[in-house]
Amino acid sequence: MAKTKSSRRWLDRHVSDPYVKRAQQDGYRSRAAYKLLELQEKDRLIAPGMRLVDLGAAPGSWSQVAARLVGPKGLVVALDLLEMDPLAGVTFLQGDFRETETLAVLEQALGAEPLDLVLSDMAPNISGTSVVDQARAIYLVELALELARERLRPGGGLVVKIFQGTGFDEYLRTLRQSFDQVASRKPQSSRRESRELYLVAKGFHP
Repeated sequence: MAKTKSSRRWLDRHVSDPYVKRAQQDGYRSRAAYKLLELQEKDRLIAPGMRLVDLGAAPGSWSQVAARLVGPKGLVVALDLLEMDPLAGVTFLQGDFRETETLAVLEQALGAEPLDLVLSDMAPNISGTSVVDQARAIYLVELALELARERLRPGGGLVVKIFQGTGFDEYLRTLRQSFDQVASRKPQSSRRESRELYLVAKGFHP
């Protein structure tokens, strides 16, 4: 099948992307690893022994970073709708985070102890209709916040990928009701044309 102009542009950009090259050299599964590494350097989110969940984990680069940082005494549970190859130190669950059956399996994997951190790099399947896509994206971060409120220990943290647009300001206000500090981050490794931001929330208070 002949490649379209847009797919050729994407391929050219991907091949020449310095973060893609770095990921290959450093052994990370995708360039997204550097987004979390930048957030870690700025906000000191992850420490040895922490218990955390990685939502929207596939192909696994955030889980790779997290597993290395929490060490053998920590816990990393990764969840995604897509398959993900096994990773040392990571418990992977495949399922739809929006479904109650998947949440039940996740709860079982997390056990009774509270979490220190919830990471969400989830993004909806893009329909091409901005209003629909934004609504889906906001729904996912709302679900991530709901899980954080249920499972985080006092003082715990939440990181979510979010897109500026309808619902952003309201979500930010809601986030600030549950956390002492909320910061907006745009990692250098995020593509310039992307509307994505990361909200880093620390100091959870039930």
